[in-house]
Amino acid sequence: MGSLIYATNTSLDGFTEDSAGSFDWSVPDENLHESFNEMMRGVGTQLLGRRMYETMQVWETEPSFFEGSQVLADFAAAWQDSDKVVFSTTLTKPSTARTSIVRELDPDAVRALKDACAECLLVSGPMLAAQALHAGLVDEIQLVIHPVAVGAGKPALPTDLRLDLELVDEQRFDNGAVLLAYRVHTALGSRSGSAVVPKGEQTDVVEL
Repeated sequence: MGSLIYATNTSLDGFTEDSAGSFDWSVPDENLHESFNEMMRGVGTQLLGRRMYETMQVWETEPSFFEGSQVLADFAAAWQDSDKVVFSTTLTKPSTARTSIVRELDPDAVRALKDACAECLLVSGPMLAAQALHAGLVDEIQLVIHPVAVGAGKPALPTDLRLDLELVDEQRFDNGAVLLAYRVHTALGSRSGSAVVPKGEQTDVVEL
């Protein structure tokens, strides 16, 4: 059975992007990127919202983006060597290989995918991850905390859900970022068997 991991960059005050939608402050140096490469090599299936998919597809569709660096090329190879499930109500066909598009997150379908997968699964994007967390699907949260506070923006974690967590790993990187990995024991307040959309985020959540 595969574990579902939610991994994300975050500011010290808990945002994946600032109020202007920028996340340039989280661009990794080579040392941190090597850690991302190692994580991605263990991923068999990725769960992505539309915006995250459109951001990440360059790792397959634009070789010039990564071919000049061995570290970036290694990440591209690992990213391509995984299945992708994209949750979108507007996309009609994928632009990358090994990619399927579904309209909504079905907790039972994700559980079946976990049961059938020997490798880890990765959910990307805080809004899609919030649905997975509310449904009790996430087994581990990996936060790469960068040495910056942005004041406001998109929260890395749902603000309406208490999580009981156990620290299982920590790493420090040359640029001052810190990785904290937590095993999820319980999601208190979630509804078993249903993907609950956080209050105030009722429209096209899986698009973001």
